Amino acid sequence: MTTRTPTGETPFKLAYGSEAVIPAEVYMANHKVMKYQGEENKEQLCLNLDLIDEVRMNAEHRMARYKNLMAKQYDAMVKPRCFNIGDLVLKKVSLTTRNPTHVKLGPKLRRTL
Repeated sequence: MTTRTPTGETPFKLAYGSEAVIPAEVYMANHKVMKYQGEENKEQLCLNLDLIDEVRMNAEHRMARYKNLMAKQYDAMVKPRCFNIGDLVLKKVSLTTRNPTHVKLGPKLRRTL
């Protein structure tokens, strides 16, 4: 699983407190599989569960910093505009207030004779 940019952690680690090993990795010769020791693994899992609150707090702080950075970058691109009473502005008409007969593909009016 890949780490998420805002949190810096994988969703699996935030939920369960340890990194996931997918079934395809179990049969491949990699570092995790070669160095696996059952008793030490149980100790590490218990330690990870004890520290999961700290990992989640760190992820929460990273996400808050990420959101503040994104807001700061967005606000830097926004051009402030001031309107005075009597200024003309272009108003966007939503679909709920629009008259269906004014639409190009709207229903045609039938004329009765």
